[in-house]
Amino acid sequence: MEKNYSDLKDEELLRLSIERPSVFEVLVERYQAPFLRKAHRVLRNQEDAEDVVQEAFTKIYVNAGRFQSQEGANFGSWGYKILLNTCFTFHQKRKRISGKRVYMEDEVFYNLSEKNNEGKEMEIGNLVATLLSQLPKNLHRVLHLHFIMGYKQQEIADMERETVGAIKTRVFRAKQELKKIYAIQNGE
Repeated sequence: MEKNYSDLKDEELLRLSIERPSVFEVLVERYQAPFLRKAHRVLRNQEDAEDVVQEAFTKIYVNAGRFQSQEGANFGSWGYKILLNTCFTFHQKRKRISGKRVYMEDEVFYNLSEKNNEGKEMEIGNLVATLLSQLPKNLHRVLHLHFIMGYKQQEIADMERETVGAIKTRVFRAKQELKKIYAIQNGE
Protein backbone atom coordinates (compact mmCIF):
# COMPACT_ATOMS: atom_id res chain seq x y z
CA MET A 1 0.00 0.00 0.00
CA GLU A 2 1.29 3.48 -0.98
CA LYS A 3 2.19 5.79 1.89
CA ASN A 4 0.32 9.11 2.19
CA TYR A 5 2.88 11.84 1.55
CA SER A 6 0.47 14.78 1.48
CA ASP A 7 1.34 15.82 5.06
CA LEU A 8 5.05 16.28 4.28
CA LYS A 9 6.67 19.64 3.56
CA ASP A 10 7.65 20.44 -0.01
CA GLU A 11 11.36 20.19 0.75
CA GLU A 12 10.91 16.71 2.24
CA LEU A 13 8.87 15.60 -0.76
CA LEU A 14 11.53 16.82 -3.15
CA ARG A 15 14.25 14.99 -1.24
CA LEU A 16 12.19 11.77 -1.17
CA SER A 17 11.35 12.03 -4.88
CA ILE A 18 15.00 11.50 -5.76
CA GLU A 19 14.72 7.91 -4.51
CA ARG A 20 10.98 7.46 -5.17
CA PRO A 21 9.92 9.33 -8.34
CA SER A 22 6.22 8.72 -7.65
CA VAL A 23 6.47 11.09 -4.64
CA PHE A 24 7.10 13.98 -7.06
CA GLU A 25 3.43 13.73 -8.10
CA VAL A 26 2.44 15.30 -4.76
CA LEU A 27 4.52 18.39 -5.59
CA VAL A 28 3.01 18.54 -9.07
CA GLU A 29 -0.49 18.40 -7.57
CA ARG A 30 0.35 21.20 -5.13
CA TYR A 31 1.98 23.54 -7.60
CA GLN A 32 0.45 22.80 -11.02
CA ALA A 33 -2.51 25.18 -10.75
CA PRO A 34 -0.55 28.16 -9.32
CA PHE A 35 2.30 27.58 -11.80
CA LEU A 36 -0.20 27.52 -14.68
CA ARG A 37 -1.78 30.77 -13.50
CA LYS A 38 1.61 32.47 -13.21
CA ALA A 39 2.86 31.19 -16.59
CA HIS A 40 -0.40 32.20 -18.28
CA ARG A 41 -0.15 35.72 -16.83
CA VAL A 42 3.39 36.04 -18.12
CA LEU A 43 2.97 34.43 -21.56
CA ARG A 44 -0.70 35.28 -22.28
CA ASN A 45 -1.30 31.90 -23.92
CA GLN A 46 -2.72 28.82 -22.20
CA GLU A 47 -1.03 26.28 -24.47
CA ASP A 48 2.37 27.95 -24.07
CA ALA A 49 1.80 28.16 -20.31
CA GLU A 50 1.09 24.42 -20.14
CA ASP A 51 4.26 23.62 -22.11
CA VAL A 52 6.36 25.90 -19.91
CA VAL A 53 4.95 24.46 -16.68
CA GLN A 54 5.68 20.92 -17.86
CA GLU A 55 9.23 21.93 -18.73
CA ALA A 56 9.65 23.70 -15.38
CA PHE A 57 8.53 20.59 -13.47
CA THR A 58 11.00 18.53 -15.49
CA LYS A 59 13.81 20.94 -14.58
CA ILE A 60 12.77 20.87 -10.92
CA TYR A 61 12.82 17.08 -10.86
CA VAL A 62 16.11 16.76 -12.75
CA ASN A 63 17.75 19.31 -10.43
CA ALA A 64 16.15 18.06 -7.20
CA GLY A 65 19.51 17.00 -5.81
CA ARG A 66 20.82 20.56 -6.15
CA PHE A 67 18.13 22.15 -4.00
CA GLN A 68 19.43 23.36 -0.66
CA SER A 69 17.00 24.74 1.86
CA GLN A 70 18.15 28.11 3.16
CA GLU A 71 16.70 30.69 5.50
CA GLY A 72 14.29 32.82 3.50
CA ALA A 73 14.41 30.48 0.48
CA ASN A 74 12.11 27.50 0.39
CA PHE A 75 11.00 25.06 -2.29
CA GLY A 76 8.27 27.45 -3.42
CA SER A 77 10.65 30.33 -4.11
CA TRP A 78 13.08 27.95 -5.85
CA GLY A 79 10.28 26.42 -7.94
CA TYR A 80 8.89 29.81 -8.97
CA LYS A 81 12.38 30.97 -9.88
CA ILE A 82 12.74 27.98 -12.21
CA LEU A 83 9.26 28.62 -13.63
CA LEU A 84 9.99 32.30 -14.32
CA ASN A 85 13.35 31.45 -15.88
CA THR A 86 11.62 28.90 -18.11
CA CYS A 87 8.98 31.49 -19.07
CA PHE A 88 11.70 33.99 -19.88
CA THR A 89 13.65 31.49 -22.00
CA PHE A 90 10.48 30.46 -23.85
CA HIS A 91 9.60 34.10 -24.43
CA GLN A 92 13.07 34.88 -25.79
CA LYS A 93 12.92 31.88 -28.14
CA ARG A 94 9.46 32.89 -29.37
CA LYS A 95 10.70 36.43 -29.94
CA ARG A 96 13.70 35.20 -31.97
CA ILE A 97 11.55 32.88 -34.08
CA SER A 98 8.92 35.51 -34.86
CA GLY A 99 11.56 38.16 -35.52
CA LYS A 100 9.54 40.86 -33.84
CA ARG A 101 9.13 42.27 -30.38
CA VAL A 102 6.67 40.27 -28.29
CA TYR A 103 5.46 41.76 -25.03
CA MET A 104 4.80 39.82 -21.90
CA GLU A 105 1.56 40.39 -20.02
CA ASP A 106 1.29 43.72 -18.21
CA GLU A 107 -0.73 41.95 -15.53
CA VAL A 108 2.55 40.66 -14.13
CA PHE A 109 3.11 44.19 -12.80
CA TYR A 110 -0.14 43.91 -10.90
CA ASN A 111 1.15 40.71 -9.32
CA LEU A 112 4.06 42.64 -7.85
CA SER A 113 1.74 43.87 -5.14
CA GLU A 114 0.52 40.37 -4.28
CA LYS A 115 1.96 39.09 -1.02
CA ASN A 116 3.14 35.51 -0.91
CA ASN A 117 5.43 33.34 1.17
CA GLU A 118 8.47 34.60 -0.69
CA GLY A 119 7.69 38.30 -0.13
CA LYS A 120 9.97 40.90 -1.68
CA GLU A 121 12.28 38.37 -3.36
CA MET A 122 9.44 37.06 -5.54
CA GLU A 123 8.19 40.59 -6.27
CA ILE A 124 11.60 41.62 -7.58
CA GLY A 125 11.92 38.37 -9.51
CA ASN A 126 8.57 38.91 -11.21
CA LEU A 127 9.43 42.48 -12.12
CA VAL A 128 12.84 41.63 -13.54
CA ALA A 129 11.62 38.60 -15.49
CA THR A 130 8.87 40.66 -17.07
CA LEU A 131 10.99 43.65 -17.97
CA LEU A 132 14.13 41.79 -19.01
CA SER A 133 12.57 40.76 -22.30
CA GLN A 134 12.40 44.42 -23.28
CA LEU A 135 16.03 45.26 -22.53
CA PRO A 136 18.83 45.14 -25.09
CA LYS A 137 20.73 41.83 -24.97
CA ASN A 138 23.89 43.36 -23.49
CA LEU A 139 21.92 44.63 -20.49
CA HIS A 140 19.37 41.89 -19.93
CA ARG A 141 21.97 39.13 -19.57
CA VAL A 142 23.70 40.72 -16.59
CA LEU A 143 20.41 41.37 -14.77
CA HIS A 144 19.11 37.90 -15.59
CA LEU A 145 22.24 36.37 -14.10
CA HIS A 146 22.14 38.65 -11.06
CA PHE A 147 18.46 38.84 -10.12
CA ILE A 148 16.92 35.73 -11.65
CA MET A 149 19.78 33.25 -11.38
CA GLY A 150 21.08 34.75 -8.14
CA TYR A 151 24.74 35.10 -9.09
CA LYS A 152 26.89 37.66 -7.30
CA GLN A 153 28.52 40.38 -9.35
CA GLN A 154 31.97 38.82 -8.87
CA GLU A 155 30.66 35.50 -10.23
CA ILE A 156 29.14 37.27 -13.23
CA ALA A 157 32.42 39.09 -13.85
CA ASP A 158 34.22 35.74 -13.86
CA MET A 159 31.67 34.21 -16.25
CA GLU A 160 31.71 37.20 -18.59
CA ARG A 161 35.49 37.62 -18.30
CA GLU A 162 35.08 41.24 -17.31
CA THR A 163 35.98 43.30 -14.28
CA VAL A 164 33.59 43.63 -11.37
CA GLY A 165 33.52 47.36 -12.10
CA ALA A 166 32.31 46.71 -15.65
CA ILE A 167 29.58 44.42 -14.35
CA LYS A 168 28.52 46.97 -11.72
CA THR A 169 28.27 49.59 -14.46
CA ARG A 170 26.15 47.30 -16.66
CA VAL A 171 23.90 46.47 -13.71
CA PHE A 172 23.49 50.18 -12.97
CA ARG A 173 22.71 51.01 -16.61
CA ALA A 174 20.31 48.07 -16.89
CA LYS A 175 18.46 49.18 -13.74
CA GLN A 176 18.15 52.71 -15.17
CA GLU A 177 16.74 51.29 -18.40
CA LEU A 178 14.31 49.09 -16.44
CA LYS A 179 13.06 52.17 -14.61
CA LYS A 180 12.40 53.91 -17.93
CA ILE A 181 10.55 50.90 -19.36
CA TYR A 182 8.52 50.49 -16.18
CA ALA A 183 7.60 54.19 -16.17
CA ILE A 184 6.50 54.05 -19.82
CA GLN A 185 4.33 50.97 -19.22
CA ASN A 186 2.72 52.60 -16.19
CA GLY A 187 2.09 55.91 -17.95
CA GLU A 188 4.45 57.86 -15.72
